Amino acid sequence: MKIKGNIIVTGGAGYIGSHTCKALAASGYTPVVYDNLSNGHFEAVKWGPLEQGDILDRKQLDSVLKKYEPECILHFAAYTAVGESMQEPGKFYRNNVMGSLNILEAMQENHIDKIVFSSTCAIYGMPEKIPLAEDHPQNPINPYGASKAMTEKMLVDFATAYGMKTISLRYFNAAGADPEKEIGASHHLMTHIIPIVIEAALGERPFVEIYGTDYPTPDGTGVRDYIHVSDLANAHILALEYLKNGGASTAFNLGSGAGHSVYDVIRAVEKVSGQTVNVKEGPRRPGDASMFVAKSDYAQKKLGWKVRYDDLEYIVKTAYEWHKNRRAAKNKE
Repeated sequence: MKIKGNIIVTGGAGYIGSHTCKALAASGYTPVVYDNLSNGHFEAVKWGPLEQGDILDRKQLDSVLKKYEPECILHFAAYTAVGESMQEPGKFYRNNVMGSLNILEAMQENHIDKIVFSSTCAIYGMPEKIPLAEDHPQNPINPYGASKAMTEKMLVDFATAYGMKTISLRYFNAAGADPEKEIGASHHLMTHIIPIVIEAALGERPFVEIYGTDYPTPDGTGVRDYIHVSDLANAHILALEYLKNGGASTAFNLGSGAGHSVYDVIRAVEKVSGQTVNVKEGPRRPGDASMFVAKSDYAQKKLGWKVRYDDLEYIVKTAYEWHKNRRAAKNKE
């Protein structure tokens, strides 16, 4: 395999970042992880060097960029918990927006002109039309979504002012784990429905609370678009190659295009685990949409991206096996 250049991966010790580092290495790149390890994990850095640092530390950023002279930056580093963003908005704006500004200014000063940004469907707010396309109005309803929308605007402005090439990848619900079981979701993602249901199946929590059973959906529970983390990682490689080949700055939705309800997830976990999951039905949470499903035709057309793992049961199986193996390893310690 032809050896390619260095790629700085901010937040590369985290969930999606670490899977992308594996994909980068498989494609011939050297992923250089830049992470403060506040949410990421040292053991997830397996495919390149780790530079421990914070995106708010401009001096350290400059030092790392000068040291490695990367072809591109893949920017994952962010706080992502929606509920926490409602309680501590300053934390999210400081880290996600100011940290991203630091990265862009460091790029401009160090003559790095390509960045792929980890964005989110949360920038859209409440869906006006399903499936959601990239031209859907942006009206985020929480500080997390707003911080990502602001960063996307900064990317556009830096592209205009300095000729940077930028791509924003708007994820829907990242799920699953590496099929080869080398990496997976870590504990801080246990606000996500699939890990929560898996914990209940393994007896690590007494029940799964369902927030709302009266939505206008087939079974009354919320419907979401679950996209396997390895498919997201692959999209980053394609986005990087797209920019290297002269592609124009743009944004892409990344979703499977299929919607699955909370009860669909519970049934899938029960089937994979062979265990019954206890359920507690509760009222809706404010701000939760009944349905969130992506229209990802643009990424398929421009990047040649295809969803490889589109079966919910398989997605759940990879997550379940990772979680079960991780639990067994901890019990041996």
